[in-house]
Parts: sequence; structure tokens; C-alpha cells
Amino acid sequence: MTRGTAIDFGRRVAVVRINDRFSARIGLRVLTVVLVLLGVTAAVAVLALGTGEYTIAPGEVLRAIFGTASRKVELVVYQWRMPRVLLAIMLGAALGASGAIFQSLTRNPLGSPDIIGFNTGSYTGALVVILFTNGGYYQTALGAMVGGIATAAVVYVLAFRHGVQGFRLIIVGIAISAMLHSMNVWLIIKVDLAAAMTAAVWGSGSLSGLHWEQVVPVAVALPVLLTCAVLLAYRIPVLDLGDDAARALGIRTEPTRLGLVMVGVGLTALATAAAGPIAFVSLAAPQLARRLTKTSSVAVLPAAAMGALLLVTADLLAQRVFSPTQLPVGVVTVSIGGGYFVWLLAREVRR
Repeated sequence: MTRGTAIDFGRRVAVVRINDRFSARIGLRVLTVVLVLLGVTAAVAVLALGTGEYTIAPGEVLRAIFGTASRKVELVVYQWRMPRVLLAIMLGAALGASGAIFQSLTRNPLGSPDIIGFNTGSYTGALVVILFTNGGYYQTALGAMVGGIATAAVVYVLAFRHGVQGFRLIIVGIAISAMLHSMNVWLIIKVDLAAAMTAAVWGSGSLSGLHWEQVVPVAVALPVLLTCAVLLAYRIPVLDLGDDAARALGIRTEPTRLGLVMVGVGLTALATAAAGPIAFVSLAAPQLARRLTKTSSVAVLPAAAMGALLLVTADLLAQRVFSPTQLPVGVVTVSIGGGYFVWLLAREVRR
């Protein structure tokens, strides 16, 4: 890693050079923000691991993590609470990165998978599996993935006209999302009460009852998807120059956009499959991260770090605000995100 280059980019940057063919510039402010967000996320995670009916001091939590606490404390930390906290961090990162991808592609702060229907499509796919096949976790995950990809394909095709423009993608996505939402309600009404209640609880977005068997597939898939997202996201500033300029610079515009859409859908479906459709994290995280980094565009890694912090904090609030009653984390994110959404709309209207 070297600091400084012959070109003045208007901000301090670090240059990461792996070999002669690959190098990347990372703004030092962006790097600092990511590290700070990860540090705060770790602090909230320690607090969440120690909070509950059996309270554990932060120092004792750290000792349990490093394997020097009593067996009782390690049981509570590792078996009861750790899977939920890890999933909150990883799924929040997935949602934040997905939101960054779609907001960059659409060049619009409203262009998140919540708004343009990919969350709803993943929910529809999972809902079909839950209601009609009584499938387990992996079958539900596959259904969410298929539903999200199918929705993305429909939206992409309907929005395609001499290329895909952000505004058309948002409008078509909102329309498809509304239709899928109506379909989801109809499916829940038509099935028996027990299945409908299970689907409704899962559909609100909840991390309750998740264990290590859900952590493992997310921990395997997330690094792969995030790596693809980061590598493809370096082409977004070139796409912003326009298709003609991007092609002149050697970028295949539509395959690049399609690849970004598929990675974004994969990240959304990963979160939906594990915990249900958790709203507003992918909408808010990229914009909050952009304001902290003070960059002109939305970056994937800061958005992922912000998403992790938002979701682990929201889940802690969901568990403790009305204790001993626990709320689905999706209820908290919707409550917080609703106010953010109103503020964002008012700001866009003023602009």
C-alpha cells in the first residue's frame, strides 16, 4: 500500500496494488469511516451478547469469546446469543451492500431493493415454499433466491429500452412490488390459519429462533457476494459517464449492469431467506454512509458496515425496548425507517 499519487484526486487516498494488473484507490476518510463503524458495531454486539434475562458484564462477554469464562457464561454467549448477533451483523451488511448497488445503478436514493420490489419478490418465493411445500430452511432459501431473481428479470426486461435507465427501473419496480404484495396477501388469506400465522410472523422480518445452522450458509455466501459487489462496483463511476463513454473505455455496459443486479438480488435474497424481508436497512444505510464519508457516490463497503451497525442495533432494541416481549426486528426497522423515508422524500421534493 502506498499513499499519495501523481494525480490530485481532491482527497487523501491510499493506493492498494496487488500486482501490475490490479490496483485500487481507497479514500482515507472512507477507510476511517469503515473502521469506526466496524468498531461501533463490535461494541454493540458485545452489549447485545451480555443483555437479556441473564445479564453478563462486557468484560465477562469478552472472556467468553476468548474461551476463558465459565461454562455457564460460554453456553449463554455462544449457544443462545451469538448466532443471532452474528446474523444481524452479516445480514445487515448484505442489505447495506445491496442498497448501495441499486442506488448507484439508478442514481437515486430511493432505488433500494425495498422500493423496487426485489425484497417482495424474494418474500413471494419463500412464501410459496413455506405455505405449499412445508419446506425447511434450505428450501425456503432456494425459494427466496428464485423469487428474487425472477422478479429482477421481469423488472429488468420491462425497464429495458435501449438500455436500462434508473428512473424506469424504479417505476417498473414499484409497480411489480405492488402486484406481488397483493399476491402475497392473497396467498396468506387462502391457506389455513396455522400456516398463515407462520408466514405472517416470518414476513415481518425476525431474527428470533435462528441458530448456528443458519449462520454457516450465510457466512459462506456473504464473502463471495460482497467480493463480487466490490469488484463490479469499481465500474459504476465509468457507467455514470454514459454508455458511449463507458464502451469507449472498454466496459460492456449491459452485462456489467446485469451482473450488478444479480449480485444485489443475491444479497437481498440471502437476507430474506434467513430472516424474512427486513425493510429500510438497504434504503437508509447507503445514504447515511455517504454522508459520513462525504463522497459524491454510494460506496459498497461503507454501506455494508453501516447496514451491519443499523441491524444489530435495531435487533437489540427489538429484544429490550418492550422486554420481556420481543418484537420482530423488521418492526423496529420499519418504525425507524418510516421517519427516515419521510425526511428523504421531503428533501428530494425541496431539491
